[in-house]
Amino acid sequence: MPVFKNESNNTWYVMSRYVNWKGERKQKCKRGFATKREAQEWERTFQQQNAADMDMS
Repeated sequence: MPVFKNESNNTWYVMSRYVNWKGERKQKCKRGFATKREAQEWERTFQQQNAADMDMS
């Protein structure tokens, strides 16, 4: 998902969509990053955490 810049206070924010453990589609917004790189890093780790599979073999 893209990272956006809030022009009013010069910070960055992330809008990320994911599927929770119930199978519901959710959207998370995280605001207040000082740099674009910080926002992208947070988004990357958030997506990795939600990509974990609950099924065990």
